[in-house]
Amino acid sequence: MSAADWQRIDRLPNIYCAGCGNGSVINCTLAAVEEMGWTRENTVFISGIGCSSRAPGYILTDSLHTTHGRALAFATGVKLANPALNVVVFTGDGDLAAIGGNHFIHACRRNVDMTAICMNNQIYGMTGGQGSPTTPRGAISTTTPYGSAEPVFDLAELAVAAGANHVARWTSYHVKELMAAIATGLQTPGFSLVEVMTQCPTNYGRRNRLRQVSDMIEHLRTHALLVQKRDRLIREGKPIPEGMFVVGELVRRHRPAMGVRA
Repeated sequence: MSAADWQRIDRLPNIYCAGCGNGSVINCTLAAVEEMGWTRENTVFISGIGCSSRAPGYILTDSLHTTHGRALAFATGVKLANPALNVVVFTGDGDLAAIGGNHFIHACRRNVDMTAICMNNQIYGMTGGQGSPTTPRGAISTTTPYGSAEPVFDLAELAVAAGANHVARWTSYHVKELMAAIATGLQTPGFSLVEVMTQCPTNYGRRNRLRQVSDMIEHLRTHALLVQKRDRLIREGKPIPEGMFVVGELVRRHRPAMGVRA
């Protein structure tokens, strides 16, 4: 099999807007799954609600498209009912961090054996472009027409603090690094979060002077700060440049995991 063999060709074309980064994330995920040697029979994809959460519908395996914010709760049930299954969750920043926030921190705390891939486009892309818990301060959305005044959730750092065994963050630009990070997450027993900063030209870019897809991708590229460089700046007592976000592997540890096959 190849990564293409996991795709449901009968469901194409997909619903994603032109230039959306979610397709790149799906491709990287399927390439990592193929690298693991997993089969359709022992792999389940689960999602909640949102643009990102439509991903399992294009993958040729059993899947669950669940209620808003509850993907991790459903995934926990699947994993505990049958620990032999490989469980992968697709979610977005609104689905994971807003209505699903409590499920998120407790899935990390319990260290449930699954991999969650969060496509963070910093907005509610599917339901009208409302501000989400990761919308940057000052950014325009339909619910923050004068610019968001709220600080953002750092999803990766939140997962680290809550107890996840593996946490990484990359962007839809860094496809090779992203595929490797997802593969590491799939291999790691316990809860793994791979956060992917993705472009949403339709509902985020056009409101925030990033109308062209290339502008959004360039923004992701130039605002990504490697974790090693972040650590060096901290050691040197220098401030982290405003607007930058950290990419790379934030943690890999070996806390006891829930739902690991005996």
